[in-house]
Amino acid sequence: MAERKKITKIMAQRCQKAKKKEKGKILDGIVALIGYNRCYASWVLRNYGRKVLVYDNGKRTIFIGERNLLKKRSKRKIYDENVLVALKKIWAILDFPCSKRLVDYMKDIIPVLERHNEIKLDKETRGKLNKISARTIDRILKEEKKKWEIRGKKTKPGSLLKSQIPIRTFSEWDEKRAGFIEMDLVSHNGGDGKGIYVQTLDATDILTG
Repeated sequence: MAERKKITKIMAQRCQKAKKKEKGKILDGIVALIGYNRCYASWVLRNYGRKVLVYDNGKRTIFIGERNLLKKRSKRKIYDENVLVALKKIWAILDFPCSKRLVDYMKDIIPVLERHNEIKLDKETRGKLNKISARTIDRILKEEKKKWEIRGKKTKPGSLLKSQIPIRTFSEWDEKRAGFIEMDLVSHNGGDGKGIYVQTLDATDILTG
């Protein structure tokens, strides 16, 4: 088995660099020498040194080749724990904006927060936060966002709301004219109704929005 692995490694390295005609000869050679099934030999030569998604009672990823080769190819983690801690704090201070808005704020807000001693960053962490992308923020904060999800009922706007709430004024609704509004009380409590918190009364004109 050890000899088979050595031969497969050498053949695969040659095959991945070879031209189309040469690949056929290499494939014939490994089939004759090792005794692999031709289809399997072709798959091994083509995927050696790569991660492959295999469907076997569910999805799973396997690595074709030596384990130490996988370790060499693994990427170094750029955004470490320091970045995560700082990002979570900045995100919370800014009242949990979406990643695209957070990226736009980052360069302007970091100096302000440091000046007021809200956060303390080293040079390396500050540089990473200034270069971070919206997609990376979504990935890093994925688990943190789950903690802040509010599982509550949302008010439905428009005519559906009127049929659900049997309240009428002295005049019938005319949605083709400005001046007919729907109002909703929004509680800024993070999903917890205990204690003191701010509420916003939101009023929306049906015609103009």
